[in-house]
Amino acid sequence: MSFTFHSQLNQLVADMATSYREHPITASFDPDLLPNRNRIIEIIHLVRELVFPGYFGRQNLPDATIEYHIGDLLIQIHEKLSDQVGRVLRYSVGNDPAFMYDINDKTEAIVTKFLGQLPKLREVLATDIQAAFEGDPAASDKSEIVFSYPGIFAIGIYRMAHELHLLAVPLIPRIMSEYAHSLTGIDIHAGARIGHSFFIDHGTGVVIGETTLIGNRVKIYHGVTLGALSTRGGQLLNGVKRHPTLLDDVTVYSGASILGGETIIGKEVIIGSNVFISKSVPDGARVTVKNPELVIRGRAPQEFKQELIFDWVI
Repeated sequence: MSFTFHSQLNQLVADMATSYREHPITASFDPDLLPNRNRIIEIIHLVRELVFPGYFGRQNLPDATIEYHIGDLLIQIHEKLSDQVGRVLRYSVGNDPAFMYDINDKTEAIVTKFLGQLPKLREVLATDIQAAFEGDPAASDKSEIVFSYPGIFAIGIYRMAHELHLLAVPLIPRIMSEYAHSLTGIDIHAGARIGHSFFIDHGTGVVIGETTLIGNRVKIYHGVTLGALSTRGGQLLNGVKRHPTLLDDVTVYSGASILGGETIIGKEVIIGSNVFISKSVPDGARVTVKNPELVIRGRAPQEFKQELIFDWVI
């Protein structure tokens, strides 16, 4: 320890302690009142192992032991999720004894309902995978989609988080969705409502806001924003419909921005790349931006084309 640091240590300790007391919103000394992000990520991966048997976690699953495997995973998820839900519920009520007595019963009810939704969640994810396979000519098979498609990863975590959001669980849904966001670049708020057969192709830069409504068989590409026209007003807008609605069979190409809570994109609409929309679009419409004139300076395109040599073509 250097002399300079040692001479400053006492003052630095005092300054940091003062900061903790003056800004308690960024300090917590009770580990039981905060969730554990690493445990929540473990829950995500346990649910993925349960939903996609043989793909993640244990891969040798004889049919004779499949029920045992399912039961073991459900017990692990129940235990870990109960701990985390109990923490965030205690966090939400603070130390108010009037609410503390029923935390355990409320936690058990929430976790039981969540686990009861997993078969349905798995069925919906199967439609998402089918939509990805049908919508992407580069997909060789569905296993490739399950293993490697960032859109399916983000949608799967969204569907878990959404179920917890519907059960009014604080903190955990957002931690889940931001974990997916950090790995894929796809930001889906747990409060959004999304129908079956949903496909996000490529995905990087996709933003789907909290009050977005999306119908069935919708496909969107990278860089799409389904956002609010304005967030001026801050918390006064909490619970207000401020993100768009996309009805069934809509396709939105890369870079498009669709904004506003009153904006409704009708059935079977196709939104072209880089379009900015803040008003409703009727069923069956095609929305595109007129391309500016493309100018290429240099040799004539035909002359250039004749000189191209592709040595790598077999």
